[in-house]
Amino acid sequence: MTRFGVVLRPELPPETIVDAARAADKAGVDEIWLWEDCFFSGGISMAATVLAVTPRVNVGIGVLPTPLRNVASTAMEVAALARLHPGRTRVGLGHGVQDWMGQVGARVQSPLTLLREQMTALTSLLAGETVDVRGRYVSLDNVRLDWPPAEPPPLLVGATGPKTLAVSGETSCGTILTSSTTPQQVRDAIGHIGGGPGHDIVVYVSDQVDDLDEYVEAGATTLVLEPGPQTTDLDGVFQRAVHLASGGPPR
Repeated sequence: MTRFGVVLRPELPPETIVDAARAADKAGVDEIWLWEDCFFSGGISMAATVLAVTPRVNVGIGVLPTPLRNVASTAMEVAALARLHPGRTRVGLGHGVQDWMGQVGARVQSPLTLLREQMTALTSLLAGETVDVRGRYVSLDNVRLDWPPAEPPPLLVGATGPKTLAVSGETSCGTILTSSTTPQQVRDAIGHIGGGPGHDIVVYVSDQVDDLDEYVEAGATTLVLEPGPQTTDLDGVFQRAVHLASGGPPR
């Protein structure tokens, strides 16, 4: 069954997120997705806020830029979310916008290597394992979380290019595709991912798109409605997501 979610865009001031999240939860939206774009709000802090003020809605973070964080710090934050709100979080990681990464002095020579190393280490840390690794970018010396989650949250990768899509298939349980992705590009991406039938395909789509069935037929398993940056009627977007999730035709 296809899941439907809604993006709370980073252009929303942090103080407005609480009311928006509560409205989405009350409307019956299955998932709220949050972006971590420079230089808006932090993905982890916003996810923690949404989870704390809502009783049931799930939260997806798509995505956390790997160059901005040490993987041990990411593991600690994600583990805390998973322990405090079991089963309600999915976390995506990605390269980050390279111009922004350069702007903050975090740009690396091989974003692909960094992503692979962080995904591998993060998966092991969240599983409660002791990690000892000397990679090109990730270096951990006998590191183990004191409070690993009983149920590690699903880890996804935000990807566009063929090489990153392949890494997603190798290291994650799902891939996040941007709203510029066409149904045919969803099919092409799945071919590069090669992640098997259990690999989740999350696709952001404009909330103005009429034929969402094309994306489902192409292989999307989660569709996240993305309002425009100037959209003020979020209640309308929430209601559409709930309507679609109930099996109703697009409207």
